[in-house]
Amino acid sequence: MSAVETATPDIVENGLLNGRVRLRQPAKGYRAGMDAALLAAATPVRPGERLIEAGCGAGGVLMQVAARCPQARLTALERDPAMADLASSNAALNGFQDRLSVRTGDVAEGFRALDLAPFDWAVSNPPFFDDATALRAPAEGKRGAWMADDGLEAWTRFLLKAVREGGRIVMIHRADRLADILRLLGEKAGSFAVRPVHPFHDEPAKRVLVHAVKTGRAPLRLLPPLILHDRSGGKHTQEAEALLRGEASLEW
Repeated sequence: MSAVETATPDIVENGLLNGRVRLRQPAKGYRAGMDAALLAAATPVRPGERLIEAGCGAGGVLMQVAARCPQARLTALERDPAMADLASSNAALNGFQDRLSVRTGDVAEGFRALDLAPFDWAVSNPPFFDDATALRAPAEGKRGAWMADDGLEAWTRFLLKAVREGGRIVMIHRADRLADILRLLGEKAGSFAVRPVHPFHDEPAKRVLVHAVKTGRAPLRLLPPLILHDRSGGKHTQEAEALLRGEASLEW
């Protein structure tokens, strides 16, 4: 992700997918990065399918999904009205406004509050922490992205309700929460596929991408890991760079 220009003193514009997507987001506070790129790369929405993202922020994930999957119908949910407005403006900035809509609301209110038909896909990069005593208080601009006020369970419950039977759920989260994710999603979903994401080949995974199918019954599959960096001096491995540029995707 590279800085392109400053839209206002408080908003910076970045280029994603090797410049195919323009994303305006706060200059301070949480900003979309590698996690958003990986979640988008792991969501191969087919033509005509519908997808919802829980907690879209400025739209870093869905702008990339829209560019990767030009015939998909996309919906975003964001509780911060300012960020929801920014996501809507980013959709217009990229010409996606006819097939990408943004709703203001909280996952804690449940999917039924949106009065929408279930989707084919539901994806999310939930806040990483739900215990305010577990870490130093984040900067105010990052609190909503880092702290899940209603816990991880509220997010998994929303995702499970948001998809039809046979619908697909994809999450990216901390690797140390994998057992919780499998337990919570496992109440109504199965056919899990898990892809560990390692910073280096010789270091433990810090992230996991989890794919589940509502009412799925296939055995869990542990997929080959994604390694983000090598030690040769390059910023990313060739595989990670191809994902960031939109030249490859993560298949399930």
